[in-house]
Amino acid sequence: MKKKLLILLAAVSILTLAAACGGPVSSAGSGSDGGTSGTQQQESSTLTGKLDEKKDFMFVVTDDDDVSYQFSIDSSAAPEGYDDVAEGDSVTVTYTGTLSEVDPFEGTVISVEKVK
Repeated sequence: MKKKLLILLAAVSILTLAAACGGPVSSAGSGSDGGTSGTQQQESSTLTGKLDEKKDFMFVVTDDDDVSYQFSIDSSAAPEGYDDVAEGDSVTVTYTGTLSEVDPFEGTVISVEKVK
């Protein structure tokens, strides 16, 4: 009797977990515009600061408040002006997406320009 109860309890627990994982799925392309809402151009933002670190796949910019932001880039397609700046330069970064002190950069770097 206890064995059947334990098996039944385990089965109910597994089904509950499976049902919780199968929640509603939202699709970016399911709008009334025929799926173009996910491909609309995002608004660009800028950040001005000192270029602290520069590598082929990422760079770090520290703003005037001494907050450092890490940007990841595609090494095969560097953003506009990236080759013209060096560590220690004051730069303005134009990007789309979300920028955070603690979370990884999620977006696209459009350009990196040296401030004169």
